[in-house]
Amino acid sequence: MNEPLPYPAAPVRHGSNSGQPMTRRDGRLKVTGAATYAADTHPEGLLHAALAVSSIARGRVSFLDVEAAKAHPGVVEVITPQNRPALAHDPDSKTLPFSFRMDALQNDRVRYAGQPIAVVVAETLEAATEGARLLAPRYEAEAARIGFGNGLPEPAPMVGVGAPGRAETGDLEAGFAAASQIVETGYETPAQYHNAMEPHAIVAAWDGDHLSIDMPNQAIAMSQASFAAFFGIPVQNVSLRSPFLGGGFGSKAILAGPQVLCILAARMLGRPVKLVLTRAQMYGPVGHRGATRQTLRLGTDAQGRLTALEHHAVSETSTFDDFIEPAANASLNLYASPAILARHDAMRMDTGTPGPMRAPGEASGSAALECAMDEAAQAAGLDPLTFRLINYAETDPISGKPYSAKELRACYMRGAESFGWAGRPLAPRQMRDENGLLTGWGMGSALFPAPMFQAEARAVLRADGSALVETSGADMGQGAWTALAQLAADGLGLDIDQVEFRSGSTDQPDGGIAGGSGHTATAGGALHAAGRDVVARLTELATADPESPLFGAGNSGVTARDGRLVRNDDESRSEAYADILARAGLEALEGTGRGARDPANAEARAMFSHGAVFAEVKVDPELGQIRVSRMVGAFAAGRIVNPRLARSQLYGGMIWGLSFALHEEAVHDLRSGRVMNADLAGYHVPVNADTPAMEALLIDEDDRFVNDLGIKGVGEIGITGSVGAIANAIWHATGVRVRRFPIRIEDVLGL
Repeated sequence: MNEPLPYPAAPVRHGSNSGQPMTRRDGRLKVTGAATYAADTHPEGLLHAALAVSSIARGRVSFLDVEAAKAHPGVVEVITPQNRPALAHDPDSKTLPFSFRMDALQNDRVRYAGQPIAVVVAETLEAATEGARLLAPRYEAEAARIGFGNGLPEPAPMVGVGAPGRAETGDLEAGFAAASQIVETGYETPAQYHNAMEPHAIVAAWDGDHLSIDMPNQAIAMSQASFAAFFGIPVQNVSLRSPFLGGGFGSKAILAGPQVLCILAARMLGRPVKLVLTRAQMYGPVGHRGATRQTLRLGTDAQGRLTALEHHAVSETSTFDDFIEPAANASLNLYASPAILARHDAMRMDTGTPGPMRAPGEASGSAALECAMDEAAQAAGLDPLTFRLINYAETDPISGKPYSAKELRACYMRGAESFGWAGRPLAPRQMRDENGLLTGWGMGSALFPAPMFQAEARAVLRADGSALVETSGADMGQGAWTALAQLAADGLGLDIDQVEFRSGSTDQPDGGIAGGSGHTATAGGALHAAGRDVVARLTELATADPESPLFGAGNSGVTARDGRLVRNDDESRSEAYADILARAGLEALEGTGRGARDPANAEARAMFSHGAVFAEVKVDPELGQIRVSRMVGAFAAGRIVNPRLARSQLYGGMIWGLSFALHEEAVHDLRSGRVMNADLAGYHVPVNADTPAMEALLIDEDDRFVNDLGIKGVGEIGITGSVGAIANAIWHATGVRVRRFPIRIEDVLGL
């Protein structure tokens, strides 16, 4: 691969592709059924695997009827802790990047309900499923530890994927002593599960010591290295393909025990093996959003300015690992307060380990923070929007750094204007609609970090002037294949229809992680840079060639536009890419690029997307039925690559906020530890009839520090703010402040 040239590429006109509301390039494939997902892979000689999972949450497996399972016609093998082949890496180790401890049949212990306890491999899925049932496990069960009342919290030194468990600034007690009013309040959020439309699936095949994997994956290169470590083979011997993902939300970025077991089965039997988790099996070994109990104290002076803010979160985690929902950190970066303390404790339970789930920490934490801010505004006698503007942070409260860009005031103003907030009465229970339904208006601020990861890309300009661009990114429905292609085309100075985009495989450059709302900035930055690198190489060829109309244009420079290089000092002199390559005798010209952030900017600036969400609810005063009737969100997230796709992501986030506020909860049986609603009938999410009229406003924001392209992310910010806005609207409609999510009919029936 060629090294990037040291000189800059020709300037490229922004907006020829990016900034346009293009429809999804993969849309036709998906709606016609032509898009192939991992479970659609059927190599010759394929075997099917089924998991047998624990029905208890704690104890050990004392018996499995392996002989009965093996006697079933079509069953090829039963893998248990007694005959499981050795792994090169301990599944209880956390030495791999971004890794969790997993269950891969390393012993007979049971740590949560739904844990894999055996794998049955058969010629057909039906035989494997029946074989798993015939194992008829028996247990030595111990009492399940489920729920916040079953144990004592312990300090959490780290939360999330590496953030400190405690962060503070200023003198908290002095701040509270100076307050004229102190509001102390608390909120609970439940366990939630990802429930992507596509369940976790994997097809694994071995050819000697070479491993081929088809699976939905949000972190292809990182997973390739981790699988190589588990099986003791060189990284380059692992080929992982992930062309389409039917949703991920964070759960498909982390390796899990079922995937390792499927690969083990394929190596053990010398044939390809497919494993697809059932819907119920999604509630256990592949992560979830941990439940939280949060307490907040807000001190304010006589003018309503915050003098101190304390946010304490107790977050559920497993007994054997340490992912702790970083909920209290939602209070660190949004509101101006001279003293802030965010701290976390962990409550260990007999559940699977939680993990990143769309807006991890921010979703749960902002739900509590935004409700607490509403309570403080009420106590101060101020309108909730006025209260937030009084406490507007001009610099990052916890670090003191300037923001790279912050258009939150514009979000407040535009959102409030579109919603009609100015007509809102201060007191609750003041509005009814024409049908006599209680009507309430609420709002919440939205904030999410703007990270960047490491990514690489390759661009190849072909002899006919078209191009091929590649990076191993991931599209889990957010429209990455379209937005990334738009950025690549801009870097090349080509129309998007002249660009072939390939992604989703380890034979392409590392596209980084599709998570944290950073994929477009990271992979898109690499693709754009690769295109500019090609243009720079092409420019050198043309300006050094006496036969080119661009000869000698080095001082004045050229611009790449519409497949041509155009002299800046004389636009009548230009040359097509294909002609430059032909005269140089080249069939192709290759360039490379990296997605990166200037380290100096990363150190000096606080980088976030911001927003404001306004919600209207209707509540039946006799039945307590709650319906969200309107939502307006206004968001500032840097340069928007594709407004159509960005709004789609923001709508999705706002709908998830509605789900969080009113629908979504995993319910555990406190005796067995099992999730009682482990399906899409009992685990409630909004359907079309639950979804209100929605508007997502995109606020212009020029961020010159976040990265060269000014791109942030929109995948997760839509949730933050939405949960609190709906809960606050319910209070405004009813006068009832509900402190546990999801909010139910019975919570407001006493109105």
